Amino acid sequence: MDSAPGLFDLPAPAPWDSRQLKALATLRTAPLSGLAPDWAQALSPLDATLRRLGAMLAGEYDAGTRFLPLPTQVLRALGTPMAGVKVLIVGQDPYPTPGHSVGLAFSVDRATRPLPRSLSNIYKELNTDLGITPAPHGDLSAWADQGVMLLNRVLTVAPGEAGSHRRRGWEEVTEAVITALAARNTPLVSVLWGKDAQRLAPLLEGTAIIESAHPSPLSASRGFFGSKPFSRVNDLLTAQGTAPIDWALPVN
Repeated sequence: MDSAPGLFDLPAPAPWDSRQLKALATLRTAPLSGLAPDWAQALSPLDATLRRLGAMLAGEYDAGTRFLPLPTQVLRALGTPMAGVKVLIVGQDPYPTPGHSVGLAFSVDRATRPLPRSLSNIYKELNTDLGITPAPHGDLSAWADQGVMLLNRVLTVAPGEAGSHRRRGWEEVTEAVITALAARNTPLVSVLWGKDAQRLAPLLEGTAIIESAHPSPLSASRGFFGSKPFSRVNDLLTAQGTAPIDWALPVN
C-alpha cells in the first residue's frame, strides 16, 4: 500500500494483551468461529486453509515480527453477515504502517494522521462526485455498517513490508468470498480499482461491476479521478431495487 515505513527501522512491537492473544489462538484453531454464521458456512471448505494461515500468523508472532492488522481485526470484513452485503470494494493488502490497518480495505484508525494518500484521493473523488465534504478521519466503518464490504485481496501484512503476505493462501480465501457473493443472486455492485482487483471480474460475471484506475497517487490521474464510482454505485443499487448508500461519514 502507500504508507510503508520500510526505509527505516521500526520500533520494537509492544506486547499484545490477552484479548489479542486469544484472537490469535482462535485464528489458528477455530478461525470460522469468529465469522458471521453465513460466512462460516460459505467458507467451511477452506477451514484447513484458514487454520494454516492462522498457524503462519502465530509463527510470525512467535518470531517477534508480528503482523498487521491486529488479530481481532484480521477477519473483520467477514464479521458482517454475507446476506447484508450489497457493495463490494476490493483493496490490495493492509496498510503496512503499524497502527493504520483496521481490517477494512482503505480504512484506517480514526486517530490516524495524515491519511494514506489513496484514501485522500478517494475522499477527493467523493467530493467531486457527490459534493460530500470529506470526514476529518479515515474510519470507513459507517460504509461497512450499510453493507459495503471493504475487502482486501490479502488480509495480513508484515509491518513495514507491503505485499509480504501475498501468495500465502489469502487469495484463495478472498476468491471464495467473492464467488459466494456473486452466487447469491441478490443485489450487488462491485467496485474494482486497479488491475489487481480487475483480475477478479470473471468471478463476478453476471453482476454489476464498476472498474477504473486505482486511487493510488501513481494512478489516480489516469482514470480514477472523474470516474464517479459513488453515484454510479447508487444508481446501480437503485436499478436493482435496493436502497442506495449514504456515503457521508460522521464527523465525530
